[in-house]
Amino acid sequence: MGCSIRVSISLGIVCLFSMWWCGKGIGVNWGIQASHQLPPETVVRMLRENGVQKVKLFDADYAILKALGKTGIEVMVGIPNDMLASVGGSTKAAEKWVAKNVSEHISSNNVNIRYVAVGNEPFLETYNGSYIQITLPALYNIHSALIKAGLDSQVKVTVPLNADVYASSNDFPSGGDFRTDIFQPMLKIVKFLNDINSPFTVNIYPFISLYTDPNFPVEYAFFDGNASPINDGGTLYYNMFDANLDTLTHALQKNGFGNLPVIVGEIGWPTDGDRNANIEYARRFNQGLMTHISGGVGTPMRPGPIDAYFFSLIDEDEKSIDPGNFERHWGIFYFDGQAKYPLNLGTTNSGTLVPAKDVHYLEKKWCVMKPSARLDDPQVQPSVSYACGLADCTSLGYGTSCGNLDARGNISYAFNSYFQKNNQLEVACKFPNVSMITKTDPTPTVASCRFPVMIQPYYESAGLRFWCEQKPLGLVSVLVLILLTIL
Repeated sequence: MGCSIRVSISLGIVCLFSMWWCGKGIGVNWGIQASHQLPPETVVRMLRENGVQKVKLFDADYAILKALGKTGIEVMVGIPNDMLASVGGSTKAAEKWVAKNVSEHISSNNVNIRYVAVGNEPFLETYNGSYIQITLPALYNIHSALIKAGLDSQVKVTVPLNADVYASSNDFPSGGDFRTDIFQPMLKIVKFLNDINSPFTVNIYPFISLYTDPNFPVEYAFFDGNASPINDGGTLYYNMFDANLDTLTHALQKNGFGNLPVIVGEIGWPTDGDRNANIEYARRFNQGLMTHISGGVGTPMRPGPIDAYFFSLIDEDEKSIDPGNFERHWGIFYFDGQAKYPLNLGTTNSGTLVPAKDVHYLEKKWCVMKPSARLDDPQVQPSVSYACGLADCTSLGYGTSCGNLDARGNISYAFNSYFQKNNQLEVACKFPNVSMITKTDPTPTVASCRFPVMIQPYYESAGLRFWCEQKPLGLVSVLVLILLTIL
């Protein structure tokens, strides 16, 4: 195992602003459900070079928060749903969480933590009410812990909720109100947020509407003004985003909380895994959203700047695909930090995305189906099922980026996905009599399809950064890794 070792170096303070970024504008969601993550310092450098000044995290990853220190980037740090019962049931647990994940980072590393996201879409119907009774106690206890730490004026609590917590009784924004089955819990949460001057956070996904409803008008998902507007008592809505956000606005107003600040915690468009999840639609939606938000016009019911976070920054190949294969492809960057398409954030001189720098890749080799192997070989089907079950084959299928591959191409893609995810270990390309390793790039001429080479696995311990080219590990190498992990 050959490793190059570098001492972590703190990034200097360089803040890039455009006039509409201060307090409002676009941030990004930084998720880490990926088999191979870029080093946090690499991602933070990418954020800064793109002028991103707001980041939303789904947990309190120490290395990520450390890398965000002294950068000025505004951080929303998350508490996962599986921790709600703990912090909601114990003031001591909440105080311990705040001390470790908020106070410590602010005081010792100057991390600009501005929000704590208590849970993530805990009222989704798919959770069958598991978190309904514990979300408010968790909010209350975390807020109390922030007060005790003297941070409540600097750090606000919120709870990111899916847009399904509200609905319209008349199919127009004006009919908006909170879902009847969660009406009372929602009202208590909204009142609490209002009382402590904290924002309501909502996740809005026009793509999901298009994915779940084949009759949804495609143009209404975008911001180009090409759709026939919806007339809500004289108020015209030209896109779903404005209509959805104003449905929430009406729900808040009807219940006496019309002035409650609102953050759009997640909004974006995936690039693969479905016929409507593609590069062109994603570029069109996200650029339209940027133009819409940077204009500062807001919605008919909420004029003015909108506070929003792109979902998401980087693709995550280990996300659950229960909602759909597109779940692993929300990033505006690929897994290796390379930009998927031109996107002008209005924050760089180039007017387009700046990719990650100093990315370390594995060797240029791939695992493919042997030319001599037969398609009807009985080993093929179980091998493909095994590979796809443990790796990522969401780019295969109707309407996807690699949807035009022939049978042999599909098989090779599956084998290579497993091979790359397992760091190109030779044993990961030992599908019985049907696979082989090649140094000839099998990427087809289909422009959108990629047979990637994985980035090198990254580890961090005791302030050291190191990348390792994976080979079968000897005893000494294993002991070195164990010692570095313990340090």
